[in-house]
Amino acid sequence: MMKKLPKTDVVVIGLGWAGSIIANELADEGLEVVGIERGPWRDTARDFNIGTVTDELRYVMREELMLRTRQNTCTMRNNPSQTALPMRTWGSFHPGNGTGGAGNHWAGITFRFQPEEFRLKSHLTERYGASAIPDELVLQDWGTTWEEMEPHYMQFERVAGTSGRAGNLNGEKQPGGNPFEGARSGDYPTPPLRQPYAPTLFADAAKNLGYQPFPVPSSLVSEAYTNPYGVTMGPCTFCGFCTNYGCANYSKASAITTVLPALMRKPNFTAYTNSEVLQVLTDSTGKKATGVTYIDSSGDEWEQPADLVIVAAFTFENVRLMLLSGIGEAYDPVTNSGTTGRNYAYQTANNVTLFFDNKNFNPFIGAGAVGMGIDEFNNDNFDHSGLGFFGGGSIRVTPIGAAPIGYRPLPPNTPKWGSKWKQTLKDNYLSTMSIGCEASSYTTRTNYLSLDPNYKDPHGRPLLRITFDFAQNDLKMAQYCTNKVAEIAKVMNPREMIVKPMTGHWSSVPYQSSHVVGGFIMGADPRTSSVNKHLQVWDVPNLFVVGASAFPQNPGYNPTGTVGALAFKAAHDIRHYYLKRPGEMISA
Repeated sequence: MMKKLPKTDVVVIGLGWAGSIIANELADEGLEVVGIERGPWRDTARDFNIGTVTDELRYVMREELMLRTRQNTCTMRNNPSQTALPMRTWGSFHPGNGTGGAGNHWAGITFRFQPEEFRLKSHLTERYGASAIPDELVLQDWGTTWEEMEPHYMQFERVAGTSGRAGNLNGEKQPGGNPFEGARSGDYPTPPLRQPYAPTLFADAAKNLGYQPFPVPSSLVSEAYTNPYGVTMGPCTFCGFCTNYGCANYSKASAITTVLPALMRKPNFTAYTNSEVLQVLTDSTGKKATGVTYIDSSGDEWEQPADLVIVAAFTFENVRLMLLSGIGEAYDPVTNSGTTGRNYAYQTANNVTLFFDNKNFNPFIGAGAVGMGIDEFNNDNFDHSGLGFFGGGSIRVTPIGAAPIGYRPLPPNTPKWGSKWKQTLKDNYLSTMSIGCEASSYTTRTNYLSLDPNYKDPHGRPLLRITFDFAQNDLKMAQYCTNKVAEIAKVMNPREMIVKPMTGHWSSVPYQSSHVVGGFIMGADPRTSSVNKHLQVWDVPNLFVVGASAFPQNPGYNPTGTVGALAFKAAHDIRHYYLKRPGEMISA
């Protein structure tokens, strides 16, 4: 029998970046806040101890920090005519598990989206004309603006201690920074990380070609830093165990290193871990959220009543929970109606690998977010007239560290085993580098999220079904941008190189990125969006859904900085608008 708990002011689902930020902000407002997290409690000293955290087998091969697919997984297919099949292991992306979420094992790259991205459809229409946009694309504006987002980007960077160099400070271009970024109200909290050899070599080549390289913005702090919550971080040591790992050095910003230490000291905050939310409850009208139900590790079911419900889980679970709870109308690609599940997008991962004879890159020295990049071929920073596609990518060299098991830099035609294989690996281990291009993914009518009719989780609920394939727009863009990467690579004079643009169909098997977005998108029109610019659900004003699920499409940047900014934006608008006058905040 379900047990009912005392009512609280706020219940927050998920204690990753978004949930922890909002819970902390609303606790500061004096509200009683309950946070519910599906996974275990994570703590740096215990879970990411320096003696145990550098374990590639545990954290990469066995995916220690990822959601167990036995707990919950997704089914996938490339188009609506196919039958989706379940993902038995995580490959393409890595959903996190436990407090801190995917922020525990992220790389730390922390871009802001450009001003034009928040009004992408309007921008492209004004610059190129509506007829120039490929018919397959269903682009949308976000319903918010750069001016509304910028202060919240600043908040997130100060909490995370983000390192970097401003390229546009209060409208004035700054040497050495990203010249394409929107006007910033302040510089980065910490200076750029020191650069290893490979990024420096790339930056010199790019500069010689007339491009403007800059340090990749990184939430791995470059020096000791104490954030506005009073939490102190230590400088990155370039240990090479960063992406897919927790940070033993308190250098990589995550909710557990920057927010939760402050939040847990507040007497008006309570956390329930190893507890999975089953449903968001609404009243008989469907216009008011009344709380949530969840199941704990003992199998007991609970109802947590609340005046305000915040859903702040990973993209997939945000959308799935809304579908399971009957919030909004499920998207139908045939009729193009409904919004829950609409506009799912990913990213295109492209790279060029360079093999040299006379270099030593010390590849074991690295970090998830150290490197140099250029933005000349990202988003709409270049003229797309006549190219037949839109979008672009962030071109950069970010050496993450040579994993002892997984790092095997081998040129084409190398034997699969034997003495020749060993010698070739030895010859290339120190002298190989890669230039990556993390590129945009624009939404189409048939890329969407829905409930699977055939497969269920251990609680008997339908799994989330992903219907996705790379649009022709994105594949053309990937080829174009990767060719530009190859031009830079050639002037670096490698012995040989491998050029790998994204091609063909999306596969769930190889890892690409965890930058999955959309499905419960924000906008100004309830007919084509699920939440308004405050992340407030249309017609259910005391329900907010926050995270990358709100992105109407995905630009050529990593999403976490924008997820953090949206969390601060939602918290600000709840504190300053909603609590003063509960209801739809359309005109605020």
